[in-house]
Amino acid sequence: MPASFVVQTFELDRKWLRPGNRDVAPTENGALKRAEAIAGWMPGNAALRIVADDETGELDSVAILGQFGEVPQDFAEQVSGG
Repeated sequence: MPASFVVQTFELDRKWLRPGNRDVAPTENGALKRAEAIAGWMPGNAALRIVADDETGELDSVAILGQFGEVPQDFAEQVSGG
């Protein structure tokens, strides 16, 4: 199963962090570099590796490659399905 790489941004909404835009990157390194660059002007973001079955769309795994700035406290649990 091929991996996809995404940068998930977070925005402040009345003192709460909420998911913002998602940006797809072509490589793991590209996702990390993009996340680092975005960190300068967003409250927080995370670079993710997502592995899913192309045919069924079934999610196999999600891994946090890096976090920059503020992310919700339970973000790692949400990503791992906990």
